[in-house]
Amino acid sequence: MSEVEAVQIIAESLKQQGIEYVFGIIGIPVIELSMAMQAAGLKYIGMRNEQSACYAAQAIGYLTGKPGVCLVVSGPGLLHVTGGMANAQVNCWPLIVIGGATNEDHEGIGGFQECPQVELSRPYCKYAARPPTAALIPLHVEKAVRYATYGRPGVAYLDFPGNILQSRAPEEKIYKALAHPAPPLVYPPHDEVIRAVNLLRSAKRPLVVIGKGAAYAHAENILRHFIENTNLPFLPSPMGKGVVSDSAPQCVSSARTLALQKADVVLLLGARLNWILHFGRPPRYDKDVKFIQVDICPEELHNSVISTVAIQSDIKPFAEQLFEQMNAVNFHFSNENPWWQQLATKCAQNKEAVQTMSKQISAPLNYYAVFHHLRELIPRDAVIVSEGANTMDIGRSMLLNILPRHRLDAGTFGTMGVGPGFAIAAALFCRDRFPGKRVVCVEGDSAFGFSGMEIETMVRYNLPITIVIVNNNGIYGGFDQDTFDAIRSAGDLSQVTPPSALGVQVHYEEMMKMFGLKGYFCKEIVELQSALKEAQKLTDKPTIINVAINPSSDRKPQTFNWLTESKL
Repeated sequence: MSEVEAVQIIAESLKQQGIEYVFGIIGIPVIELSMAMQAAGLKYIGMRNEQSACYAAQAIGYLTGKPGVCLVVSGPGLLHVTGGMANAQVNCWPLIVIGGATNEDHEGIGGFQECPQVELSRPYCKYAARPPTAALIPLHVEKAVRYATYGRPGVAYLDFPGNILQSRAPEEKIYKALAHPAPPLVYPPHDEVIRAVNLLRSAKRPLVVIGKGAAYAHAENILRHFIENTNLPFLPSPMGKGVVSDSAPQCVSSARTLALQKADVVLLLGARLNWILHFGRPPRYDKDVKFIQVDICPEELHNSVISTVAIQSDIKPFAEQLFEQMNAVNFHFSNENPWWQQLATKCAQNKEAVQTMSKQISAPLNYYAVFHHLRELIPRDAVIVSEGANTMDIGRSMLLNILPRHRLDAGTFGTMGVGPGFAIAAALFCRDRFPGKRVVCVEGDSAFGFSGMEIETMVRYNLPITIVIVNNNGIYGGFDQDTFDAIRSAGDLSQVTPPSALGVQVHYEEMMKMFGLKGYFCKEIVELQSALKEAQKLTDKPTIINVAINPSSDRKPQTFNWLTESKL
């Protein structure tokens, strides 16, 4: 009777379920498993930090629709990755985490890196389990992948003690688990679609909000037709950008404060009424606003406020039925409508204010000048990864996306440190599916510090990622050299150095010299332009462009203080 090693069963089970990418850091007891994964045809990418590995695995899950795998060692390895698991779960991205664990016969007596890993993982998972025998591994792998992808996507965790990983199973005893079908589509009730149509048609100030769920659902084609035909104004959520192009005339991102405050009917397509959308409440919204809420998860319906129409549905079939009903009556929201006139006027005013700041190119630079010239030179179809405080917030409005799933940022959980991992995933995705497409990773200097050593991973795997660090010497804001020195001369550095301060104009670009490569330090727009042009010539290596800006640079003045608390 022939026997099969457990590590081979795991690897082949993942392959059977359509898994393509594994990210991780190996050590006892998962070393042999990583090699078995490669032998089975999985693509293994060794990272420098478990959290970054987890960020990369979840980003590849979002981009491909199939969860990436994050492979970690026991104890500290699993603990380090829980931040990434939480991010994926809150972000609703499919992810499989596989953790090694101490041998079962060492549990309770101080085994190496002993840790209650299944229990620790459960708060951040849809499914967490330890297969009891090697023969049952395919069952649990199939279930983990199915749970991660069916319904609202999320995380599954599988725990493998060392003794299970070292075991074998008789071939004929191994559970046979076929690849599960594609996730079933949830169709909307026809009567509820009609209610939504009637409410939209009667609205005087309608607004469509396109969320990340619409991007994950690949609903871009029908939604582009819907917006173009109806001429309804729309706002994208941060990672809903590009489902309908940011450059579409119906996009009112430049007037989002007015749009949200004054709309009388808001159609939510895969967007949640959480902090990003201010919970759907005044003063961000009119007290009498009516919501049409469409979400794949029924528990999300009526969250925070009661929606007038609440529909559990995949976004794509709902959008198709909505388009059909609106098109049947030739509904078109005219540009002559007073609501469109208000929005257009406000868009023009805000764009003029931003353009004025963008033209201020004398050193020290501001955010708007940097982003304006960055937008002019990066490819229009580039995947943009971004994180940081002002860097990410201002970049959302300045760096446009014309295609869906081409914007990855801190997301619903607001997690810092995601940038390099997301960029690595995006670069692998582009390499394998869209050769030649560029990835631009725009980082605040504080955000870059979380995961900066992943540049070594980028170099090792020949990934041509352009990292742009917008360097303001601090968290939110920093200090110029004279002010920094004066503050720190006043006493004990641990008591007088402001908690928000980082080093002044740190030369992060010098890190590229470790690999015999070139980085760029820029203080002037002409230097930034030259560096970007040189970076675009790289086809198999990353680079860092470190842009020093005014430490006091900030967002344009806001009408309301509460705008800075949470932003669309």
